[in-house]
Amino acid sequence: MQYHQAVRIGQDRARKSQMTLFEHAGFAMLTLTVKKSQGVFVPVGEKEFVAVAQKSEGWVAVIVDEEGYAKAQSKVLSEEQAREIFQKAVAAGISEFSGTVKLV
Repeated sequence: MQYHQAVRIGQDRARKSQMTLFEHAGFAMLTLTVKKSQGVFVPVGEKEFVAVAQKSEGWVAVIVDEEGYAKAQSKVLSEEQAREIFQKAVAAGISEFSGTVKLV
């Protein structure tokens, strides 16, 4: 797959995840659209999982793919606020991601 094709597919998937997170957080932004697999860029995965991640500025709720690549994230929040969004998403049927979240 060519890089620009991976980006286009990844953007579509990340936008869908952005809208999913927006429903629970009221704000969401795209993060990653492509990832590197076996030395080649590929789109982020289709599946959606929810997690909470700590950044240097605070906490974010994220929608990740099956490998933990963040496709969408909330704005930086307190840990309590990020966990509230996480709980809303889980209650809505999004599975929890228990691995390592990859934000970059």
